[in-house]
Amino acid sequence: MLSKEKVNIVWFKRDLRFVDHEPLYEAQMAGLPTLLLYFFEPSLMDYPDSDLRHWRFIYESVLEMETKLQRYETHLYYFHNETSVVYKELIQNYDIQTIYSHQEIGNKLSFDRDISMQKLFTDNKILWREYQTNGVIRKLKNRNNWQHRWSTKMTDPVINNELDKIVFTNLTENLYLSLKGKILPTEVTSRNENFQQGGEYWAWRYLDSFIKTRAVNYSKHISKPSLSRKGCSRLSPYLAYGNISMRMVYQYTMQNYETALNKRAISNFVSRLFWHCHFIQKFEDESSMEFENINKAYDAISKPKNEHYIKAWQDGQTGVPIVDACMRCVAATGYINFRMRAMVVSFFVFNLWQDWRELHFLARQFLDYEPGIHYPQLQMQAGVTGINTIRIYNPVKNSEDHDPDGIFIRQWLPELQNVPLNFIHEPWKLSSMEQELYDFKLGEHYPFPIVDIESTRKEASNVVWSLRESVLAKKEGNRTLNKHVNNKDSRKSKMN
Repeated sequence: MLSKEKVNIVWFKRDLRFVDHEPLYEAQMAGLPTLLLYFFEPSLMDYPDSDLRHWRFIYESVLEMETKLQRYETHLYYFHNETSVVYKELIQNYDIQTIYSHQEIGNKLSFDRDISMQKLFTDNKILWREYQTNGVIRKLKNRNNWQHRWSTKMTDPVINNELDKIVFTNLTENLYLSLKGKILPTEVTSRNENFQQGGEYWAWRYLDSFIKTRAVNYSKHISKPSLSRKGCSRLSPYLAYGNISMRMVYQYTMQNYETALNKRAISNFVSRLFWHCHFIQKFEDESSMEFENINKAYDAISKPKNEHYIKAWQDGQTGVPIVDACMRCVAATGYINFRMRAMVVSFFVFNLWQDWRELHFLARQFLDYEPGIHYPQLQMQAGVTGINTIRIYNPVKNSEDHDPDGIFIRQWLPELQNVPLNFIHEPWKLSSMEQELYDFKLGEHYPFPIVDIESTRKEASNVVWSLRESVLAKKEGNRTLNKHVNNKDSRKSKMN
């Protein structure tokens, strides 16, 4: 009987890059023949938070990595198949010593998959070595000293991966074809110019242009739905899928701080890098927030599902221009800025009085969807944490403040082109005579608002604020502070 080839495997997940990649470095140092793998898992692709736009971005990232590997006559093998199916077959064909990967802070399905894969590897005496993702710490007992540990991680030396020093091995063609799975959908493998392109190259281009030029307007344009498209870094999808490490973003930013055109803007950006990891750490420590209210007191709220409201909101047909423009924009491009995200969530959970757990639609729209940010942010905006300020956004005020000339609204709601500026934010205020004058008819060219903004705001505010004062809400709030905040900071907030 022929002995099986001893190999190591680098399992790529949300870390699609070659620079500053610890699992790859450890495989390099081990010196054994190494296989590089990525999985387009059908179960994850069918999960309610998944969209083809995510997998297209991933495919583009994998394709770029594959191109870089050509000179080494090896491949990043990708499979449209479940991990268990592929690994079971690889175990039959290879003597797998170690599997290297980053820890994945994903949804419940990916977490359960990792548990089952750990059992498979253990049963077959395969060592699985997982490495910390950015500043997020698995099995963290409390937040004491977490900020210091994050800063230390960000300033540690960057890991220097040298592909020419890795001993690669290749799968036989027959074995790969038998395991590769069905051809990926054309929507995944075809470029869509409306969306940012995946890959390490593009991550660095966005970072460099932001730090050296675009950041000058960062603080001024961050809340503007149109101007934020250039004024913000737009790095979030590259961080979500690991085209660049948080450490590289942090260090490159700090290296250019002294020559920055706007140092305050750069400082604001760095603080958001920290908060990015803070929210993912929060989700890592309490992943039940994918399904359950963080604060159990808010379980008492009843929000009957209204399919008509939900569809109007998803289609950008609520009759509130800034909300509709944002929804159409994110569906078409995968991006809206943070304030507009918060506003459309606020409108959904407060004005439409719908449950935040019905917002998988937004996860599917965001190109930069990151479970560890998505669910904590949804709960914070929905006012169900018991510790954050309850913010019910006024869409008209936000529209007037951040799109005063109606540029964003007109871009995404062409049916409002004839509406004059003084009515663009509230077209329902047009009289019948004015509608005739401007050749525009409410209810025909554009819908009346599906709810009354002011009355629904008051009703929602009364319910949510009354619960916040309950004994259970305060008890749960203290539990949340103790779990997710440095104890010293927690004590300060109780005293103030």
